[in-house]
Amino acid sequence: MKRALIVIDVQESFRALPSWERIGNPKIAEPVNRLVRLARANGDLVVWVLHTAPGSDTPFDPDSGHVRFLAELDEPAPDEPVLRKTVHNAFTTTNLQHLLTRAGVGEVWVCGIRTEQCVETTTRLASDLGYAAVLVTDATTTNPLGGLTVQEIIERTEVALRDRFARIATVAELAAEQGSSTG
Repeated sequence: MKRALIVIDVQESFRALPSWERIGNPKIAEPVNRLVRLARANGDLVVWVLHTAPGSDTPFDPDSGHVRFLAELDEPAPDEPVLRKTVHNAFTTTNLQHLLTRAGVGEVWVCGIRTEQCVETTTRLASDLGYAAVLVTDATTTNPLGGLTVQEIIERTEVALRDRFARIATVAELAAEQGSSTG
């Protein structure tokens, strides 16, 4: 089965927000880079997604200059699609489903920023569309929310998705399954 990695919203817009000081993993680029390298080594499609809010006068407004990947993130390869979305999931306002269908993808690995928001929503929709979804939670991060810690939010997301919408995995587990190192 062909596979794709979907990298969601690992962008400078978040670092420009005051809430970045409370982000669960400010070094989120490290596990995401390991996952990108693993996907590339496997010949998987890597799809990059940026969240935009045109006209919002926020760090997500393209005019802000912050709608770009985190500086320490590996650059997308020339043949890897970069999509811009304006809603929580990566499907609704992009051609992601068309790209995956055209590439014959049956399984998606999902990672990125806002575990419980854009990452979870994309994972749920991928499952609803018939993809075998894998949520790579150690390659996600978020902020404390509603009295919950980052770890509690990630655990809640894992419980909500596990075995119904997605398989839950770590970068190391996926690397072991593929017989690769995640260096």
